[in-house]
Amino acid sequence: MIKQFHYDSDLNGGSLMVRESRIVAGLLMDGVTSEQWDEAIRIENVLQKRTPASAQRNATAIRKRLERLEPEFWRALRYGDDELATQVAFCGALERNLLLVEFMETALRDAYISRAEHLDAFVWMDFLEERSHRDPAICDWKESTKKKMGQVVFRMLSEVGYLKSTRKLELQHVVIRPEVKTMLEEHYKKRIKKCMEVSTWIR
Repeated sequence: MIKQFHYDSDLNGGSLMVRESRIVAGLLMDGVTSEQWDEAIRIENVLQKRTPASAQRNATAIRKRLERLEPEFWRALRYGDDELATQVAFCGALERNLLLVEFMETALRDAYISRAEHLDAFVWMDFLEERSHRDPAICDWKESTKKKMGQVVFRMLSEVGYLKSTRKLELQHVVIRPEVKTMLEEHYKKRIKKCMEVSTWIR
């Protein structure tokens, strides 16, 4: 029996959360036990969240993204400058979210190819409708869930620099850091690398 394809996404888990991601990367580098993890996140509140529940939710989302990357990425995230850390955090989000990868490969790429000045706000909902042919479960998602995912995606794209702001969605060119390119190449993440270079494909 052929298993039905489903998108496994954590886009409602939050945007890039670079500051928090640096802290989580440090914990992963230290190889903390589950008890030490719980102590740091819930008791010590190293992420500085208002409630233990939100701290746990953010930390878990970030961890699931970063655990898909090699320790080399964690070091760059933990000790790199803000731009480098942001791009590495985005690598983690892409690794965790096929929907985000495919959105960049289609809607965002088309916008750059057509030399559009901005991204239309409706493109996310159009994209999801088109992807529902591949994963019919999308049709059952609440409208509020779909919209929130779109807001998170636009925020991520703004944080990395593809969009000037989440208000006007103006497109910009992003220069991917050589360190990020090298890490992606060395760890055979060619699809992620090509995805991140979407704004430089078209000249």
